[in-house]
Amino acid sequence: MRRPIRQRHAHPHRHAGPLALALLLALAGSRALAEPRHATVEDCAACHGLDGIARDTEVPHLAGQNERYLFNQMMAFRSGKRAHKEMRYMARTMSVEEIAALATYYAALPPR
Repeated sequence: MRRPIRQRHAHPHRHAGPLALALLLALAGSRALAEPRHATVEDCAACHGLDGIARDTEVPHLAGQNERYLFNQMMAFRSGKRAHKEMRYMARTMSVEEIAALATYYAALPPR
């Protein structure tokens, strides 16, 4: 009498739970990097406005600015290549990911 052939992977989705969980965690982590921390946006909003429109004529509007330009300027402030006391103070502790997220945030706002 022949024994039935046992399929090796009778339940192909049996290991999908841990794999799906790992994928969700990875996606959640990348999404978190794409969005600036709320406190960071609030810190910038003190001068540049939450809507990217500055209330002071000496402060530039950020809403609708080119994303790459915003990123490059923040990196220059962070490194000290572009001199500005307040901006150097704000940018020096930001990660590259936070700067990128802020650039994306302000670039996506409607310009004035």
